[in-house]
Amino acid sequence: EILGLVGESGCGKTTLGRTILGIQQESNGSIFFDGEIVSGLKPGDARRRRSGIQYVHQDPGAALDPWWSLGRTLHEGLVVNTAYTYSERDQKINSALKAVGLTAEFKDRYPHELSGGQLRRIGLARILVLSPDIVILDEPTSGLDLSVQATVLLLFQRLRDQLGLTYIFISHDLSVVHRMCNRVAIMYLGRIVEVASTETIFTNAVHPYTKALLAAAPRLKPGQMLKEDLIRGEPPSPTALPSGCAYRTRCPHAISSCADRIPTSEVVGNEHYASCFRWRDLVNSPPIEKYSADHEQ
Repeated sequence: EILGLVGESGCGKTTLGRTILGIQQESNGSIFFDGEIVSGLKPGDARRRRSGIQYVHQDPGAALDPWWSLGRTLHEGLVVNTAYTYSERDQKINSALKAVGLTAEFKDRYPHELSGGQLRRIGLARILVLSPDIVILDEPTSGLDLSVQATVLLLFQRLRDQLGLTYIFISHDLSVVHRMCNRVAIMYLGRIVEVASTETIFTNAVHPYTKALLAAAPRLKPGQMLKEDLIRGEPPSPTALPSGCAYRTRCPHAISSCADRIPTSEVVGNEHYASCFRWRDLVNSPPIEKYSADHEQ
């Protein structure tokens, strides 16, 4: 499946992805991969257990060494993680480049010689050579024009179908999330506040924060203006969270009891979960403005 991870900048989406991968260490809790715990292990054991998880960086150009040819960069991952000979590595690299729509000639190029779309493809080829099961895509379409976005997204879908990949799709772009993802998790200040199928999130969200995010999506109809103050104020500092529900300081539906304790995830419907004390009151309440196809024309 493709799981979308959505939320404001600074809410912890990238941190969560990096923690799943093991770049950052979790402060508490556990991470399981394929039924086995992969958190709290020694570095060597953790790398072996998490070898099926790979990460495509938000800025693929910055993730590449400018002094290394792309071929050397692609070889490096296999040198570190496998015992393949040079010819075996080269054959696998050629196959990965072909899978992402590039030729073997790109191995002789350097990062500065590539366009944004080509850098995305190299970033994907770099992790495909390692045969992952889960790929974390961090803002994979940011900074790309619409035609290149479409090409890259179609590539993601084709590779997912061909190789049986699972994606964690971190994005701010709701139209892309709507089209790409099977499920969506909404994050606010380090906590998942709502998770459901994509269709449920976009048609029957219950958490006030989710509703506000959907209403804030830009419209493309001529003359339509964006509403102001859909989400009031600025988010609190992650190092000094308010008591109880972290969203209560900005929530139009907050009541005094929201400050008493942190809401836990509750079942709203079929595989639909929300962390809000008042979700029952909001199930049938009209959205701030219904997310519809006119957002994506």
